[in-house]
Amino acid sequence: MAGSNVREATLDILLKIEQRQAYSNLLVNETIKKAGLPQKDVPLLTELVYGTLQRQLTLDFYLTPFSKRPLERLEKWVHLLLRLTLYQMIYLDRVPDRAAIHEAVEIAKKRGHKGIAGTVNGILRTIQRSDLPDIDALETEVDRLAVKTSHPQWLISRWVSQYGIRRTEQMAAANLQPPVLTARINTSKAAIDEVLASLQSAGVAATQSETIPECIEISKGSVIHTSAFKAGLLTIQDAGSMLVAYALAPEKQEVILDACAAPGGKSTHIAEKIADSGKIISLDIHPHKVHLIKQSAERLQLNSIETQVLDAREAGGHLERESFDRILVDAPCSGLGVIQRKPDIKWTKTAEDVRRLSKIQRSILDSVWPLLKKGGRLVYSTCTVDKEENQQVVEAFVSAKEDAVFDDRLAECLPAYYRDDCRSGMLQLFPGDKKTDGFFIATVLKTN
Repeated sequence: MAGSNVREATLDILLKIEQRQAYSNLLVNETIKKAGLPQKDVPLLTELVYGTLQRQLTLDFYLTPFSKRPLERLEKWVHLLLRLTLYQMIYLDRVPDRAAIHEAVEIAKKRGHKGIAGTVNGILRTIQRSDLPDIDALETEVDRLAVKTSHPQWLISRWVSQYGIRRTEQMAAANLQPPVLTARINTSKAAIDEVLASLQSAGVAATQSETIPECIEISKGSVIHTSAFKAGLLTIQDAGSMLVAYALAPEKQEVILDACAAPGGKSTHIAEKIADSGKIISLDIHPHKVHLIKQSAERLQLNSIETQVLDAREAGGHLERESFDRILVDAPCSGLGVIQRKPDIKWTKTAEDVRRLSKIQRSILDSVWPLLKKGGRLVYSTCTVDKEENQQVVEAFVSAKEDAVFDDRLAECLPAYYRDDCRSGMLQLFPGDKKTDGFFIATVLKTN
């Protein structure tokens, strides 16, 4: 695939994200497969898609003074083409400005007409000869941080009110960095050294993590098509997500409920920790997502997982009371802790989404609580950093239940690297802080 075709494919992906609210990661994978993209072009496509998405507010701030028409009044594909090209000019040293501009003009000719091509050429050539607008000239600290780190103003303002300006700066800066790609080794089936050697022979560069025993960090290549992956020796999973099974601390022969289980990473980790004994009931509201759980369990050759299509908010009316030793509620959330991996999240989520989701999270907790045995442990987790979805939800839940208390033993259940971050049965991880996504975990004990 020639360079112009990579850029056209990138433009198509960006358009679909805008028009359909489609997920960037799914579109990138789909495009790579359908277009038969050579492996050497995959890094550029990935860089252009995620880079343009991540930096779009900054790019629009730079573009605005150079466009005679407001950017929102341009045809959407023209606006995105300008963003895409400016991203290359500012952030990619290996792409010469003249080459990026030439490709953009050729795409504009192909998709539009000479007038549009002339507009694109004029804007980009003028930027090439000019100084970029000064972000530091913006009036407020929140506005400057929002534009500099390319986050919505409402989100930066919200984080500042919850965590202060310094923590917000750290989170926003981390979200612009490439995420650490990790995988979980099933150590009951193979030694980590064996799996690493197998991956190396397949062209995948990986090392054992210093934070979680069964975790490896991948610096080059894809594990999905390797023999180790197909044999069920490893599962792609973020390190923060791996901590959930540790927090649950399951024991052999226990009956466990994973109330919001898709796509199955935590269910399968729990099954591996209890040596595939006992029973794990894994729920999801969507049939196609339950199918993903089944696929994961089959690939990993795990037999202790039973799946059901069921809304976790209705679980209390369908499953037997006090029948589970442990319950995991990995609740549906805004995903504001995984912006590194899914930059489109910050442009599609709103404060209203956070409020709506917090109500769903609480209703799930209320539904499954009667299903937990006395003395049992419930783990509540999310992949967000927003307090309204995290501390506020679980603290309100515990306060409302006479038989619920925070389980302060959370720290002793976790790998040593994370223990000092636990507070009163809760753990909040921030993007880039501990080699994880933004992640929240709370443990609750059902008293007698």
